[in-house]
Amino acid sequence: MTGPEGLRCMLMRGGTSKGAYFLADDLPAEPAARDDLLLRVMGSPDPRQIDGIGGAHPLTSKVAVVSPSAEPDADVDYLFLQVSVDEPLVSDRQNCGNILAGIGPFAVERGMVPAEDGETSVRIRMVNSGDRATVTFPTPEGRASGAPVAVVVEFPPGEGALLPTGHSRDTFAGTEVTCVDNGMPTVLIPAESLKVTGYEDPEELEANAELAAHLHDIRLAAGESMGLGDVTDTTVPKLTLLAPPRDGGAVTTRTFIPARCHTAIGVLGAASVAAGLRIDGSVADDIAQLPTHGDRLRIEHPTGFTDIESSLTHGPDGQPVAERTAVVRTARTLFDGRVFPRPAPTSGGPR
Repeated sequence: MTGPEGLRCMLMRGGTSKGAYFLADDLPAEPAARDDLLLRVMGSPDPRQIDGIGGAHPLTSKVAVVSPSAEPDADVDYLFLQVSVDEPLVSDRQNCGNILAGIGPFAVERGMVPAEDGETSVRIRMVNSGDRATVTFPTPEGRASGAPVAVVVEFPPGEGALLPTGHSRDTFAGTEVTCVDNGMPTVLIPAESLKVTGYEDPEELEANAELAAHLHDIRLAAGESMGLGDVTDTTVPKLTLLAPPRDGGAVTTRTFIPARCHTAIGVLGAASVAAGLRIDGSVADDIAQLPTHGDRLRIEHPTGFTDIESSLTHGPDGQPVAERTAVVRTARTLFDGRVFPRPAPTSGGPR
């Protein structure tokens, strides 16, 4: 718990995100008290997060809470929390695959899982959804040395429907889309149907008020049809715009999370995009350029690409089913020490 000595914390970059990693025992057990503490740790609500360790962007205002797992097929439990930047909100409604990449090295560093010679695999239960993942990384390099660690993240087939609406195409707000859930509820949308190219910079897309309104309408309708209920105040589903590839990949993407445009793409979002590209009859049919052999797909995004291995099969009802999903990410420890939360209660920002 926190006090004059501060709160034990490890700050890590996982893939294209950055987050604060905590042991569950170091945080309050009661969710409201835990969330209040994390808001003060990250410096929210404040668009600059100047009085905390958040980076003034959703991709850098993330938290991982890790504990030993009671499940026989998992070593640790991982709860992901998205801390809002400019609102006093903490959400557990989604997973984060980028932050997931750091869970294995963190578990080894905290002594929760023994380091093996050569490489270590950590089986993880994602508390937000109940899904499983296995991360494998080299050791002893996968310790808090500050060196980047290559992490292979493999997801077993999920139990939910890959097509949560039951259709390869739906029409929401007058726009044809494909709704996919391969670890992250995602709505795939042809960029040209929204009167954009899909190659714009994230800042340009965010500044497009007409686009924002259209995406909002699509997201609300899709959320209901995907069984997510009223998604007005949630971060899922994500919305991914698709355009033909420009740098040798399978597709170019721009992803909204849900209002800000991602400067890259999340791991689980990429997993859903990759699966969507392989679904017959999806909106990607006339956009994506799939390889003629192999499972690896290159998903282009604003700052580079993500390579992901994705294969599908079909269930007894003929519906597509994810067979295998794996991605290589890197993780790096930025600091390991103690963080000092903003005192509570507070009467305004720093003086």
